[in-house]
Amino acid sequence: MTTHKSTESTPRMHFAQAAPEVYKAMVQLDAAARKGLDPELVELVKIRASQINHCAFCIDMHIKDARAAGESEERIYLLNAWEEAGETYTPKERAALALTEAVTVLTDGFVPDEVYDPAATHFEGQELAQLIAMILTINAWNRIGVTTRMAPGAYTPG
Repeated sequence: MTTHKSTESTPRMHFAQAAPEVYKAMVQLDAAARKGLDPELVELVKIRASQINHCAFCIDMHIKDARAAGESEERIYLLNAWEEAGETYTPKERAALALTEAVTVLTDGFVPDEVYDPAATHFEGQELAQLIAMILTINAWNRIGVTTRMAPGAYTPG
């Protein structure tokens, strides 16, 4: 199978108009998934998954939302290299980011114990389930964004 990277950035469709019930369900899933999670952590996870998935629209959106939630510029800028950023991120955030990367990439088809166990240490029961659901949701949004070529820039938090 050959993969082709396109430099074309013209939007292909307006997903919310083309599939309004699916869009509405995604919005509800997103709201349910982040319930009870720290808003700054949510945005860090969404930015990191969006970086991995190359969703420019989602990166733009979640950086703006992170700023609105009080996230620092330094932590946003260093997110691409969070593992090398020392104590910039808390152990709980680092566990969430590692889990985000493992779930987003699914290397060898599974999430290794070395990644899951620290997350399970920092996030108990429902909070861990919420985190997993949120990671799944942002990955679904990313796939919608890159497939339909959603254009970054116009989003404003609100």
